[in-house]
Amino acid sequence: MKLSEKAEEILEAMWTAIEENGEGFAEMGKIGVAVDDPALDELTRFALIEKKEGRIYFRPEGRSEGRRTIRRHRLAERLIMDVINIRGESGDSKACQFEHLLNEGMDAKVCTMLNHPDTCPHGKAIPAGDCCLEAKRSGDLGVVPLTELTSGEEGRIAYIQTEDNKKMQKLVAMGVLPGNSIQLIQSFPSYIFRVGYSEFAVDAKMAREIFISRLLEKI
Repeated sequence: MKLSEKAEEILEAMWTAIEENGEGFAEMGKIGVAVDDPALDELTRFALIEKKEGRIYFRPEGRSEGRRTIRRHRLAERLIMDVINIRGESGDSKACQFEHLLNEGMDAKVCTMLNHPDTCPHGKAIPAGDCCLEAKRSGDLGVVPLTELTSGEEGRIAYIQTEDNKKMQKLVAMGVLPGNSIQLIQSFPSYIFRVGYSEFAVDAKMAREIFISRLLEKI
């Protein structure tokens, strides 16, 4: 089922009103939806909602779809603001655009890369996905800071999380780029790691800003 962007936005607004604010329904006027909005007919046609006297109610499948939609939106916010480092109104706008590209399957990959976050940058809960439950069951930490690796452990660089442009340039010059392999050599007194054929030393603060996707086996 492929919904229009407007239909997904209505589901998000309904989720906030019904599931988070406990209102039991969403009022069309409050969420900015006109009675004759084609997106409402779309959601009704897919049996996701019911309309009655200016109010919108979730049907069972609609609640599930709303949960998936709000999850994609808040994961997109985390990705845009935390990893790509676009914040403020621009970050919100980019997240709204990107969320519609996170089809089922891709959202799990983004969630794993972000280490299964519980909340969005605004502090609102991100509904857990199957990948989150599996990670908790298996004890798999997914993507972790370099500081979480043990000496000799190898992984793949997922992303760098820093707002310091000079620090970013320094790490990039070292070859710390998403997709590159990295191996932690030692963690005291400084963090020494190997990228390619070169070894570099960084302090703990910088090491915490390098996020690594762990491999299945340690070397």
